Amino acid sequence: MRRTADIRSPQILGMSTLAFAACFAVWTIFSIIGIGIKGELGLNETKFGLLTATPILTGSIFRMPLGIWSDRCGGRLVFVTVMLASAIAAFLLPLAHTYPLMLLAGLGVGIAGSSFAVGVSYVSRWYPKEKQGTALGIFGVGNVGAAVTTFLAPFAMVAFGWPAVAQVWAAALAVMALIFWFMTADDPVQRARRAQGLPAMTLRQQLAPLANVRVWRFSLYYFFVFGGFVALALWLPRFYIGAYHLDVKTAGVLGAVFSITASLVRAFGGALSDRIGARRVMYWCFCGCTLVTFVLACPATDLVMHGIHDDLAFSFGLGVAPFVALTFILGIFMPLGSAAVYRHIPVYYPNHVGPVGGVVGMIGGLGGFVLPIAFGLLNDWTGLWTSCFMLLFLVVAGNLLWMHAAILRMDRAAAVVTDRPLEHGIAVRVTT
Repeated sequence: MRRTADIRSPQILGMSTLAFAACFAVWTIFSIIGIGIKGELGLNETKFGLLTATPILTGSIFRMPLGIWSDRCGGRLVFVTVMLASAIAAFLLPLAHTYPLMLLAGLGVGIAGSSFAVGVSYVSRWYPKEKQGTALGIFGVGNVGAAVTTFLAPFAMVAFGWPAVAQVWAAALAVMALIFWFMTADDPVQRARRAQGLPAMTLRQQLAPLANVRVWRFSLYYFFVFGGFVALALWLPRFYIGAYHLDVKTAGVLGAVFSITASLVRAFGGALSDRIGARRVMYWCFCGCTLVTFVLACPATDLVMHGIHDDLAFSFGLGVAPFVALTFILGIFMPLGSAAVYRHIPVYYPNHVGPVGGVVGMIGGLGGFVLPIAFGLLNDWTGLWTSCFMLLFLVVAGNLLWMHAAILRMDRAAAVVTDRPLEHGIAVRVTT
């Protein structure tokens, strides 16, 4: 049966987006308060990278089981449960006085990040297929929660200290959970299932699509476009402070420039994927990101060439303004790719959005966990601030090559099927 948009769909989408933004603000809170904790505990770059990435680990790993749970029990209940659990963890964060306890508390805070898989499952059920790209793109604007944190939290931390920031953010998330519960309803699929007394799919049925290599290809795409976004949202304030010697307030504002851009463009990416196709949008994303990360990866360099008569000196280095401009451009391309990846999921797997979206989101979230740690390690090992962009360049270039190879393989397979004569009146469809 063809799904049509419910009259309540815009309200559901709006509330889901606000709830996701609140979750994202809490999920990335260590990007700012982590700077205060770093000085308080005397952490090196590697330990700081692990601290900021710890909440990302929980939010990533929980995406798959919570996506499955959302499909079975309904996204509304799961969404509220996630918000309340992470709000409690954030409120208790100031009680952690050692580095191991801080990491443990960060795991609890990270539950907020799993809200994305829950929201994708919930929102997609309120819209027909031809509008799901736009709807999920708008929902993805909730990434702006990272910008809220990087923009407001530095001022609050300077004025009141990082413990106050953690507890205020926790209280705001708890209030959002209550508002969401009273302003939303169970999704149409969940209501129909209850009305007809139909059982939910078994776990084996829900996980069946994961045997398809396409799911894991989408996951690697998302590792860069979303995981890279989260990693940079966490890392850029520290980058500005270390590489350009800016104060925490200025670093937070400049970090917010990247986050705000990435969050708002995601809605446009969803609509664009509906209009011209997600594959073309992915090409734009990967080609643009490959070029920008290559430039950002180049460290400040002084080169002296000894000529016949005189020495020729050459210097290269990005000042603050061109660096901000390039990250702004990166913040345009990455969300286009994020929206395009999730545009594919309800099309290819309409009855498995929770599990498939959860796996893709989990791998993408793990990118947000692994990459900040890698950034810290690379800083300690190489002594180059731009080493983080060297790693991102390698990841996106690998994605671009794999995607192009997969598309060429699909095109060749489709050509073989088209030219093959029918056997017993049956045409065989080949997928990759």
